Amino acid sequence: MRCLPATLAFLAATAAAADAPPAAARFLSLFDQLRQAQSAPRHVAFQLSDAEINAYLRYSLKAAPRPGIESVTVKAFPHNYVSTFTIVDFDAVERWKPGTIPSVLRPVLKGKKSLWVDYRFQTTNAQVTFSVEKAYYQDVRLPAFFVQKIIQMVAERQPEKYDTTRPLPLPFGLRRVWTTANHQVSGEN
Repeated sequence: MRCLPATLAFLAATAAAADAPPAAARFLSLFDQLRQAQSAPRHVAFQLSDAEINAYLRYSLKAAPRPGIESVTVKAFPHNYVSTFTIVDFDAVERWKPGTIPSVLRPVLKGKKSLWVDYRFQTTNAQVTFSVEKAYYQDVRLPAFFVQKIIQMVAERQPEKYDTTRPLPLPFGLRRVWTTANHQVSGEN
């Protein structure tokens, strides 16, 4: 549900190398390369398929569960467009800030529910911003401002305390991240 680079960043700190599936091992190796490049500068570039990203997300969320999020699945499209399918704990969101969920939606947005959110992200000067393009609960279109508020609340509750109202720094010295036509995410420091 969050911007993909930020999602990968907060999950990066959580995963342990032991018993990691191949996709997670690839991510952990990439994170190590990027960390090393911060102290001994060298160029690191990568390309990851959305299948690899999803395998890592499943692993990471099991290794270190995140408040308000049960699962995340992503699909990358060209021009930094990403579609996500996220299971959100709306009861937790409402506990964190009562009244966040509009009364008209409370009967359906309670408990753990799946949201489909499409967003577009931009990276500039090693920072990422995003905008919600469209969002749905089942076949009900949700207002973008409401979904952005939910994203903001969930991000604030993470150990890293993300503020999605401002540009987020890319992790590990990354300078750019982008999507390609073949359902891949690319990046470089």
